[in-house]
Order: sequence, then structure tokens, then C-alpha cells
Amino acid sequence: MKENMARIKQDSRWRTIWAMLIIMVIIAFCLSPQFRSIYGLPLHMRIIEGETALLDVNFPMTVSVKHSDPSIRIQSFPAVLPILALSRPISFEPVKLGQSTIEFKLLGIIPLRTVLVDVLPPVKLIPGGHSIGVVLRSQGVIVVGNSPILTMYGQYVTPGKDAGIEVGDVIISINGTPVQSDTQVAELIDDCGKKNQKADIFIKRNGGQYHVTILPALCSDTKRYRIGLFVRDSAAGVGTLTFYEPNSKIFGALGHVITDSDTNQPIDCEEGKIVLATVSGIQHGKRGQPGEKIGVFIEEDQLLGNIRKNTNFGIYGDLHTQLQNDKYPDALPVASMSQIQLGPAEMLTVVDGQTIEEFSIEIQKINMQDAPESKGLVIKVTDPKLIEKTGGIVQGMSGSPIIQNGKIVGAVTHVFVHDPTSGYGCFIDWMLMESGILPKKEQQTAKKLFTIKEKYYRLGTKAKSFCFF
Repeated sequence: MKENMARIKQDSRWRTIWAMLIIMVIIAFCLSPQFRSIYGLPLHMRIIEGETALLDVNFPMTVSVKHSDPSIRIQSFPAVLPILALSRPISFEPVKLGQSTIEFKLLGIIPLRTVLVDVLPPVKLIPGGHSIGVVLRSQGVIVVGNSPILTMYGQYVTPGKDAGIEVGDVIISINGTPVQSDTQVAELIDDCGKKNQKADIFIKRNGGQYHVTILPALCSDTKRYRIGLFVRDSAAGVGTLTFYEPNSKIFGALGHVITDSDTNQPIDCEEGKIVLATVSGIQHGKRGQPGEKIGVFIEEDQLLGNIRKNTNFGIYGDLHTQLQNDKYPDALPVASMSQIQLGPAEMLTVVDGQTIEEFSIEIQKINMQDAPESKGLVIKVTDPKLIEKTGGIVQGMSGSPIIQNGKIVGAVTHVFVHDPTSGYGCFIDWMLMESGILPKKEQQTAKKLFTIKEKYYRLGTKAKSFCFF
């Protein structure tokens, strides 16, 4: 009996040991770089027709790859399918527009990853690099601050704030009349006060819509009726053109959303335009303090193009004037994110006058993305001439196209505060979808565009007109 009990205890001990060993092996397997290389593959890839996408699986065991329709859409190399050799790169060559599913299986049995691949038509773009002036008028007017009103009775009041209007709100209409400028808002408010009527103000806030009713107060200083708010109706600044499509004349620029300089809220684009700009000086960037291009608009009345939309990946619209790029006079093909490689690349931008120059950079990291997000590329300026001139990436360079192996791969968007020679770039894939040149994915996600250690590379906005009422 004692021997049986001892044997049972020993068997139980061994089972426990074996269970712990199996758990440790599974954990080690899941944490291995090889396993992460499989799960690092995007769930949804886009490949331009004519490209060859290379996936470095780097897996110590055999992996099977299956296609939903290999005969007409995607080919794989080496062609020893369905079982590929150990840790050998897998390349996919699209042979026809369409969609295919690629499935990775451990030992040809255990599913590890399924990737949906879209094969898209080839796209060629004229690369930008031009310095442009941007004038953007918002839909309605943006509340950028509060201004207490001194009444005839010697009291300070803030009717707008007390009624619940917040900084960052957008005033769309007053008493049913759409508003387009700060002066118009001031006139409507004053008119309500003179008639001793409340103003019915329609506002937008974080995607919601609200009605606020306010009785204006007579200001003893201006002798006008006001509700105690500062507002802005437009923004202007200097940025960089990324590309334009030579047939449709659709352009893309900046690579990031334009926000109001005071509220940091994206500006809903009612109308806007781009004009030529010249760089008259550079504020040198340094650690902890990113630099800036000092730009001047040239012939503001001479329109280069109109802005149709202001998105997380830049501004887009229609070009009215043919722009010449002496560095690349002919259209270049684009490369999807699966085509980008670590290593040398170039960026086009203007640092003096209107001359587009080419500067060497290095792509240090590629963040493969399933859905549109910023920070797809980590880049570093390696060109000594640009570092001497600007210190690295400075405000006004946002939108500068990134070119690698003769293809447009993305645009500069951010700068690292702790290292102005480094920053982020966005993939050209997302910019083409926002422009309408390529179809959008069904689902998109947008993440916060900056953290405490990364300065959001925002177009410097200034008030074209500034009014309190």
C-alpha cells in the first residue's frame, strides 16, 4: 500500500514537472523572435501590380502557404509549395488585379497567420518637394478663447462660457444664419443685443451638435453687444507638396492634419487654397527645440490649387497650375509598404528660396500596418548639408516626399523633440487612399498623433483675422 502511494506521488510529481516544462516551452516559443516575425505580418496587405512583395518569415520550422486562387492572382517563390524550406524568404508576385488569401501553417497543420492580399493597379505620381503656402477656411468659426465683458454696471461677465460654449467648439450658425467669418458673427451677436433677443447658437463639438441660447451683454468699452468669446475663421502657414497625379491633377501635401494653433483641434475644411511660397530663412533645430522654415507667400492671389479635404494624412485637392520638378520631371511609380526596405532613401524639400533639393536619409524602422495610422516609418537625416543648414527635420518640411529605389514610398510627418535629425513618415498607401486615387479600406483606425516625447509636426497656423465679440 505504501509503495502504491509513493508511486502515485512520484507519477504526480513527474506529471507536474512535464506540465511545467510544456508551459515553459510554449511561453518560450511565443516569445521567440521567429514566432513574433509571423505575428508581425499584417492581416491585410496591398501590393501594386508589377511589384514583388518579399516576406522574411525567419521561422525554424516548415510553413505552408495556401492561396485562395493562385492561378490568376498571386504567385509565390520559391515554387516549392505548399511546404517552404526552413527560414527562407517568401516572395509574392501579383499576376492579376484582385484579392487572394495567404495562410501560414506550422508544419503544414497548425494555422498561425492568415493574410488578405489586395492587388491594386499601378500608380505613377509627379513627386513634390515644392514649398507651398496653405490657406484654410474652416466650416463656421472656431472658439479659441474667452474674453470677459465689462458691463455698464462695472461687472465682468462671460455669457458664452456660462452657457456652456467651450474652447475648441465650432460655431456653425446663429439664429439659423450660417456663419463664415468672425466679423459676421460679431455683427449677428450685436444685432441680437440691440433687439434685446437671445442668440440661438448652433455649435459642433467632438462630432456632436448642440444648440445654445445666450443673451448678449453690452460692453462698456466697445459699446457693442458681445458674448465674451475669441474666435478664428481661418488658418495659414507654409508646408510641402508631396505629390500630384498628372492625369487627374489631384495633389496631396503635408502628410498630417491641420489643427488650430490654440485649440489643437482639427479644422473642418469649408474651403482652402494652396499658393507658391519661398523659404527666406531657417530657424535651426536643436535638441528639445525643433526648428522651423521661415516662409513667405508669393503672389497669394495666384492660385495653385484648391483644398477639398483636411485629413489625418494631409490635405488634398485639385491642382490648377502645372508644377515642374527639375529633380524628377517625369512621373515615378509608388511602392506599397511591403516594398520598402531598411536603409538609404532620399527626401525632397526646399531650404532656400524655391529650389527643390534632394537630401539623403535612412529608413531605420518600418511599422507594417493593417489600417491607416501615422508613424509608419522611422527616418533619420544623414545628409551633412541638411544637418548643417537646418539641424535635421524642421517645421515646414511636413509632406516632403520620401523616395527609395526610384519609387515614392511616403512623406515626412513628425520630428523627434529629443533628436531633430530623426522623425516619422507616413506610408504613401494611406495618402493615396485619402486622395481618392486608390480605394479606401472598409475599416480604418486613427491613433493619437503625438506623445510626450514626440512633437506633432503641425503646420504652423496663424490667424488671418482675429476678433472678439
